[in-house]
Amino acid sequence: MDLATQPVNDKNRDAYYWRLLATAASFTLFGLGGLCLRLVVFPLLSCLPGDARKHRLRARQTVSRCFWFFVRFMARTGVLTYDIQGAEKLGRPGQMIIANHPSLIDVVFLIGLVRHANCVVKQSLWENPFTRDPLRRTEYISNDGSMDMLDAAADALKSGQTLIIFPEGTRTRPGHAPAFHRGAAAIALRGAKILTPVIIKVSPTTLTKAEPWYRIPKRRVHFSFRVGADIDPQAFAALGPAPQASRKLNDYLHHYFIKELAEDERSTP
Repeated sequence: MDLATQPVNDKNRDAYYWRLLATAASFTLFGLGGLCLRLVVFPLLSCLPGDARKHRLRARQTVSRCFWFFVRFMARTGVLTYDIQGAEKLGRPGQMIIANHPSLIDVVFLIGLVRHANCVVKQSLWENPFTRDPLRRTEYISNDGSMDMLDAAADALKSGQTLIIFPEGTRTRPGHAPAFHRGAAAIALRGAKILTPVIIKVSPTTLTKAEPWYRIPKRRVHFSFRVGADIDPQAFAALGPAPQASRKLNDYLHHYFIKELAEDERSTP
């Protein structure tokens, strides 16, 4: 299944100042949406019957639907366009989805696509008043670098959850190749049934690390998501002790993404 936005024919929507206004509206909507989830939606959901697992699933599906609405809002207002290849391969039990991280809203796209997914998110979001309560309700995993984080991520995969993780831990610096930390590989070896890469390309670059939201590019941004072939983590587990297997899997993933991103660059007209 391939998903793509329809081209926007209205030239005014591709104008710089229109996109700046629409970008400001998008960030305002995101902030207000987080506040609404915290003050209204999640308190109402907590009143519904069900065990802890059911409440967690409702919370994740709610966040996912809100994120996908946000993506569609940005597309409809002309902030961005996107295409997604292979979305039907995402969301399987025990699947670990790994992706490069060129922009701030990559995680919004992926969580919006996978309605019930768990996700490893950076620690600072747990201190943000707009995101703290949704993260607590969904039971996403804080990327604090501890062994507890690795255990929680591996346990989530073993229980049949789908887990989204960005092995870089932060956004890719423009013009640089992604640099993967070994934690993602260690989690995959300890708990993942399958490992599925998602190659993300953003052209022109936007919302990179330390780049403010209002510094938008001169032309409209296009996001491209391509789901790669599954990788069997157990094929690497057999290569030696856990630290050695983790290093080899991490090296494989690092070179895989560099190769795939380079091929995407060559195929872009």
